[in-house]
Amino acid sequence: MQFALTVPCALDRFVQQAVLQVLQKRWDQTFSDSSYGFRPGRSAHQAVERAQSYIQAGHRWVVDLDLEKFFDRVNHDILMSRVARRISDKRMLKLIRSFLTAGVLENGLVGVTDEGTPQGGPLSPLLSNLILDDLDRELVRRNLRFVRYADDCNVYVHSERAGLRVMAGLKAFLTSKLKLKVNESKSAVARPHTRKFLGFTFSDREQVQRLIAPKALSRFKERIRELTQRTRGISVDQMIGSLKRYLTGWRGYFCFCETPWVLRDLDKWIRRRIRCFFWKQWKRGRTRFEELTARGVKRNLAAQTAGAPHSAWRLSHSPAVNLALSNGYLRSLGLPSVSR
Repeated sequence: MQFALTVPCALDRFVQQAVLQVLQKRWDQTFSDSSYGFRPGRSAHQAVERAQSYIQAGHRWVVDLDLEKFFDRVNHDILMSRVARRISDKRMLKLIRSFLTAGVLENGLVGVTDEGTPQGGPLSPLLSNLILDDLDRELVRRNLRFVRYADDCNVYVHSERAGLRVMAGLKAFLTSKLKLKVNESKSAVARPHTRKFLGFTFSDREQVQRLIAPKALSRFKERIRELTQRTRGISVDQMIGSLKRYLTGWRGYFCFCETPWVLRDLDKWIRRRIRCFFWKQWKRGRTRFEELTARGVKRNLAAQTAGAPHSAWRLSHSPAVNLALSNGYLRSLGLPSVSR
């Protein structure tokens, strides 16, 4: 597979950061209150909470818009026309255009870019918000309830019929006015509980709750399986260290859900994965017996468990292993909880 990489050098990044600091102060206050991505003092959690409030208010259908390769397909002329409305200094306009057309490194050669915003540049998020401000203004003009985080935009309506009408209108607007394309396979008019937004979804109940999206849970479990594989050839301390870094970051974002029992179940599952890691590491029956008895398990129970023909996963939930590798012991190793 071939990759195209943006190549902002240190000086370019410094200059872009300086430009960003000046322009963001001027432009940010003019952007829509329903836009949350890449803006000071705004977060994904705020966007999810705003979406939840619309659903709770009775807008139980969502127009879920996904823009196809948005950052790669921003039209430079359209974008620069929006920049020129706000900046009169021709030197600054020339500088910003030079950032857009700096080129990408592909197969060892630098090619000029005639569309898209460099995803590695500090200025790109602000420019993306600028061009999508046209979409925000159109949604406001139509008096629609919406939440946008970068190129991820959800519009909340009362009925499927209204949603289909909005979807058709927005497709036409994006194509004709901004030269952007809606990804048909990832966009839909549907019930909010069947869609995901920034890693979350919502319950289909009278009292709407924030839930972790199924795909986010699947990715989480897959990552935990990778980190707790005995075949990685790492020590327990290394494994716990990797888990700690990942779980701390994941918890910081997904603890925003309103289903604490889901987090508690994940904690139980993670601990069982770690006990399974230990059991496999001990390998032989004699070693397992000695490790269990050394951790306070009675000899008879330790012998029965060490000689059991069951799988490591099944035995990781056995009384002997739970006693030897208690929750307190795992905490003492530095394992964090995702439910606290």
